[in-house]
Amino acid sequence: MDPKRFIGLFRDITTDIILEAMLVVVVAILFIWLTQRILPWLASHLHSQRRLFVLALIPTIRVLVIAGAILWIVPLFIELTVQNTIAILSVTGLAIGFALKDYVSSLLAGVVAAYEMPYRPGDWIEVDGHYGEVKHIGIRVVEIVTPQDTVIYVPHQTIWTGLIQNANNGGASLMCVVNFYLSPDHNANEVRQVLEDVALSSPYLKLSQPVVVLLEEQPWGTHYRIKAYPMDPRQQFQFMSDLTARGKDSLRKMPVSFARIPAEQSMDVSRF
Repeated sequence: MDPKRFIGLFRDITTDIILEAMLVVVVAILFIWLTQRILPWLASHLHSQRRLFVLALIPTIRVLVIAGAILWIVPLFIELTVQNTIAILSVTGLAIGFALKDYVSSLLAGVVAAYEMPYRPGDWIEVDGHYGEVKHIGIRVVEIVTPQDTVIYVPHQTIWTGLIQNANNGGASLMCVVNFYLSPDHNANEVRQVLEDVALSSPYLKLSQPVVVLLEEQPWGTHYRIKAYPMDPRQQFQFMSDLTARGKDSLRKMPVSFARIPAEQSMDVSRF
């Protein structure tokens, strides 16, 4: 690019222009901060689809405010003639294409996620083997907190190619599964009844949801599963621990023995 033409891109920078640009930045930051405080508060007083719609507005408004601030500030410093506009778009396109490809992909995926809603604040999701509760949906990443209280930031672009497992999908019901492995020589009906009673007597159980006890015969023994729902998704680990502890105590009082799964078959016990 001709140096003279490059210099001609910019306007004469004055104190008023700098102050106006700073004011636009401050107003944009303040507006984004207010939406991140007010909209979650408003959503907490709404229900069903209205709540989800208000939460989805947060990343969208943030993108619009940032875009508006950029469109306001750029003409303050740059003379937007036809030639200058073409030059700016060319340079910006190259920068986006090479340096910001992944970042822009995550930004666009964030906008898509705001309306497709593969995850929402409060959802329990698994992405690339990481499981946790969605705490915050940012402009580029979704923040999840694992059961180990570790914060993980997952780029939104994962929705383009990756698999996202959502355990409760915006609802208050999350199914938990507790496994038991017994030697085959026992009364299966009695065991099923005992495990069902264990689930029904849990203080964490959500009574409005069904309790199901499934079993499957394996070469090494019988695989039992309790499928039930805690009252709150955040209680899932206390619920599963309660079922496991009381289930083992109840089974020890019966004429049954626990099975030992051979190492070569340990990966085949999660089929139902």
